[in-house]
Amino acid sequence: MSEILLYETNDAVAILTINDAPYNRMSLDFMDQLEDMVNKISVDTSIRAVVLTASGLDNFSVGMNLKQLPEGIERKGSRDALFDQRLSVIEKIENMNKPWIVTLFGYCLGGGLEIPLGCHFRLAASEDAQIGLPELDLGAVPAWGGSARLAKCVGEHHAMDMILRSKKISGKRALEIGLVHEVWPLENLKDAAIQLAKELANQPAKAVASMMKVLINSSDRSLKELIEEEQQAVKDNSGTKDSLEGMTAFLEKRKPIFNQE
Repeated sequence: MSEILLYETNDAVAILTINDAPYNRMSLDFMDQLEDMVNKISVDTSIRAVVLTASGLDNFSVGMNLKQLPEGIERKGSRDALFDQRLSVIEKIENMNKPWIVTLFGYCLGGGLEIPLGCHFRLAASEDAQIGLPELDLGAVPAWGGSARLAKCVGEHHAMDMILRSKKISGKRALEIGLVHEVWPLENLKDAAIQLAKELANQPAKAVASMMKVLINSSDRSLKELIEEEQQAVKDNSGTKDSLEGMTAFLEKRKPIFNQE
């Protein structure tokens, strides 16, 4: 299996890089390796935040390598099984109690947007990004949860405009409609993602996990349920080493140092 997904760590941050420049296609091997890495990261307590990026400066990803579709169906046993793997991987990323940050630059199309939609923070390049779900141009539709997540993220009207017209929008426009959190010059984008990941990794890990449990898919749950979840988070984080460190640092007028062993 080729090394199409690179892995490195920077302090408590894992950096995953799609290694198929300039297009960074989401091949069968890439999805298998990503699935493996997602499973490993989810149980690795030394990793507290993840950056998903891509090699080069041309494109984040043009999406699935469509030429591999017949081979993928053969490998997995059916078309449903092939797409179920992708749906499962994105769902695991989305529901992980560690924040994922993704960089969007150049083409971010099809699966190249559907996986980022499962991430918790999206940063886009201020120039030349083309972000979209243009499957209708191929007589097809998004198959990895893209239409559902895009509608939840930016609202029905923007999602309909993008999907039905196969629109590719810029980083600036993505920021305007709430699809991305920040926009950076391309040359600074990956560094900005790593710095954000480090910032998040330096927060108290248990508190981060608790709040992610409250906030992920919060729009689908009642206020009562969310308040109950928040109160459970309060109980879970009361009297922890990090909560004591935070209070002590406040009283001593210094910056807290969380996640101390």
